[in-house]
Amino acid sequence: MAKFSASFCFTLLVISGCACIDSAMGGEIGIYELKKGNLSMKLTNYGARIISLVLPDKNGKLGDVALGFDTIEEFMNASSPFGATVGRVANRISNAQFTLNGTVYKLPANSGNNTIHGGPIGFSKVVWKVKKYSPDGPVPYIVFAYHSFDGEQGFPGDLLVKTTYTLLGDNQLCITMEAKARNKATPVNLVNHAFWNLGGHNSGDILSEKIQIFASRYTPVDSKLIPTGEIVTVKGTPFDFLKPNTIGSRINELPKGYDINYALDGSGNKKLRKAAIVHDEKSGRAMEILTNQPGVQFFTSNTLNVKGKGGFMYKPHGALCLETQGFPDSVNHPNFPSQIVNPVKPYKHYMLFKFSTF
Repeated sequence: MAKFSASFCFTLLVISGCACIDSAMGGEIGIYELKKGNLSMKLTNYGARIISLVLPDKNGKLGDVALGFDTIEEFMNASSPFGATVGRVANRISNAQFTLNGTVYKLPANSGNNTIHGGPIGFSKVVWKVKKYSPDGPVPYIVFAYHSFDGEQGFPGDLLVKTTYTLLGDNQLCITMEAKARNKATPVNLVNHAFWNLGGHNSGDILSEKIQIFASRYTPVDSKLIPTGEIVTVKGTPFDFLKPNTIGSRINELPKGYDINYALDGSGNKKLRKAAIVHDEKSGRAMEILTNQPGVQFFTSNTLNVKGKGGFMYKPHGALCLETQGFPDSVNHPNFPSQIVNPVKPYKHYMLFKFSTF
């Protein structure tokens, strides 16, 4: 199926059944499965999220590389958005406010005095509609849709949002996130917040995994993880992963671990570019990520402490997140790439995950 290029994941098709439960949040919550070859994944329309992603290791043994839970209720109660589509604006907005076209918009603060991941009830905590679903065949896919209303979590304007998950040939997952403003300009920064562990969700920490991040600059932050507005070189810092290195090699130089946005090289164009490559020596699994967004947040689950699938206890550094994105707090930093969307300028975010063994 190599003839299906990365661009194919931006086109799609009919709806099928699923195991569903009623939700007090309005609408049914379902669990859906996509399968192609040895790669299979389960998803839910609660937060348009990944529940699991199963693929073989170098010996052909199947394993789930996405952290999560056994029940939807556990996802609802979790403090972290495991596997979810996060928005309207992912990451942090300083002082829970921004000014757009002369109007000051005040948001609910849910991270100290700041707003994170769209507010207390962001897109990861709502029930999405399933618009299209094809569970198998040559190109399995599912399309989730959500209508965010004007003033929701303080953000301006009605916004129509879609997240599409597509399985392509050769163990590839394409995630497409689209948003269209109906009547007002608004900031949009959607991310997928999967917690990955290529050794398997229950294999322990990710400190021995090797990572390469294709970014020669990053955006420094203050003690509250709010960007200072600078964009500086990674050279001579523990953030330098231009060459592959183990995640744990310099993590002790940081207070808790990595939680930082990188300015991807070549981000002046809108084409897909490499964001990162991760290798796990023990399992032989590798993951390469490409995107059209200017940044990627590298997070090493620094305070993780929760009982996950099968009762396994997820601990700090038990997973890594690589969230391709616009820069955090871009609404308050004019020098950052703009994340403002308006009725004539829609939002499109493409992610391509290439899984392999070595």
